[in-house]
Amino acid sequence: MTRRFFAALALTALVALPASARDGGTISPDRLAAHVKALGDPSFAGRAPGGPGEQKTIDYLVGQFKALGLQPAGDNGGWTQEVSLYRFVVPADAGFTLRVGGVDRALVQTTDIMAASQRPVDRVTIDKAPLVFVGYGVSAPERGWDDFKGVDLKGKIAVFLINDPDFEAQPGDAVAGTFGGKAATYYARWSYKYEEAVRRGAIGALIVHETAGAAYPWTTVVASNGESFDVVREHPEAAKLLLQGWIQRDLAADLFRKAGLDFEAEKARARTAGFTPVTLAGASFSADYALKVDRLVSHNVLAKIPGATHPDESIMFGAHWDAFGIGPADATGDTVRHGAADDAIGVAGVIELARAFKAGPAPQRSLVFTVWTAEERGLLGSEYYAEHPAFPLAKTVANFTMDVLQTAGPSRDVVLVGAGQNSLEQDLARAAALQGRTVTPDAHPERALFYRADHFSVAKRGVPVLLLMGIGGGPDLVEGGREAGDRWVTEYTTKCYHQPCDVWSPAWDLRGAAADVDLLFTAGGALANSRLWPEWNEGSEFRAVRARTAGERK
Repeated sequence: MTRRFFAALALTALVALPASARDGGTISPDRLAAHVKALGDPSFAGRAPGGPGEQKTIDYLVGQFKALGLQPAGDNGGWTQEVSLYRFVVPADAGFTLRVGGVDRALVQTTDIMAASQRPVDRVTIDKAPLVFVGYGVSAPERGWDDFKGVDLKGKIAVFLINDPDFEAQPGDAVAGTFGGKAATYYARWSYKYEEAVRRGAIGALIVHETAGAAYPWTTVVASNGESFDVVREHPEAAKLLLQGWIQRDLAADLFRKAGLDFEAEKARARTAGFTPVTLAGASFSADYALKVDRLVSHNVLAKIPGATHPDESIMFGAHWDAFGIGPADATGDTVRHGAADDAIGVAGVIELARAFKAGPAPQRSLVFTVWTAEERGLLGSEYYAEHPAFPLAKTVANFTMDVLQTAGPSRDVVLVGAGQNSLEQDLARAAALQGRTVTPDAHPERALFYRADHFSVAKRGVPVLLLMGIGGGPDLVEGGREAGDRWVTEYTTKCYHQPCDVWSPAWDLRGAAADVDLLFTAGGALANSRLWPEWNEGSEFRAVRARTAGERK
């Protein structure tokens, strides 16, 4: 059957929904606001995983799902999935030494380097490990690209460029368009580079920080103060690096020069498919410091509406409950990072979607409502679920994620992060058309927001996903247009993102957020009552992953 046939079938399913779903208004802005005010209250202590506000948060979420008449989908028939986490802290005075040309240079944490360790060891010791420049560190056979060319990285430090080979492509470069232009692929992300270093046997990985390619300044890199998290793994030595982190661009340029190489010339060479790794002559890296390792237990919250005819096939709706807990006081003296827009609004959307679906007839496929922990620590709650799914990922039809919905009022469009990935975008566009709205791709795909929210944990395992994230670009607001929408994004991201002032305000207008949640009700409801399986587009790095499990969906 053709894609056109399936598109027509999906439209028929949309039109067949109740009028409330087609015309908007299913999701109440006032109900969204009530959840946000509750979850952002100071008594929740900023909702840090394992922190003083976690149990109150879990109790609130479970209470909401119970009251709606949902069923638990967590561990052992309960409402939660236990997520064991490691917390690692590299001391501020950690010892790092870069040796090149017979001369040692001590590197200062937060000034020259920002290093983390994610193996549960008492002490990190690296003695004169060779440094190997691997360009952008991309292995993409579907694009005819391999930066490694069989290089042996065992016991060595891999040095990476940030982003992917297309990011700085010049007119006429052979690479131009191979990785989607400036729109970032997963190969652009620091997390991919660390994963690839592990696969290649490296003992550590250092990424050269450049603000444009990273999409954030050095101040963002060092904001962790040496703290990092990971899920507890059975064999962490096989999954994580002993040392990973960033080095300043000027330090890297000086290192290359002393090793007989020109940094900019090597960057240009890395933008060619013929690039081969190069050992930095006469250079080595050493580290020696005590690593503080703690263990804590946090929880995902999972609820479901079982499918009436295909209960093993599921559609997920998700958001993250965690924020940044207690931190330094702001100018008003507030120390609580309330996480109202990020992501109490998304959580509110999940609860209200559950309310809307429960009020209707039982769906053919199961609906799963997931509220994740530890998103702000590296998508860890959703990553744990992806490794221990309550519903098989091969038969997970789609994942819809909400992370920071806009608070500025009705808009003529909805901003889609990660446009061009899969056929769910067509479902979103059809749902938006029923509201008299359009879909706008995020304005800055080079910032790689698509790879920085919880949907990505299942996307990289092949599940088609859709992310609504208001900070992907200013919406075309009914009052003030795109200019006003951009102003809202700028105001929020520069002043309140991850700060105490991310708190509910009576000045918020959640009608636009409610309309966006309505879109997921419409598109998700259509899928829940169909035999459609969304597909990744040609060229997506996740298409081949999904194809491996095609037989399970017959």
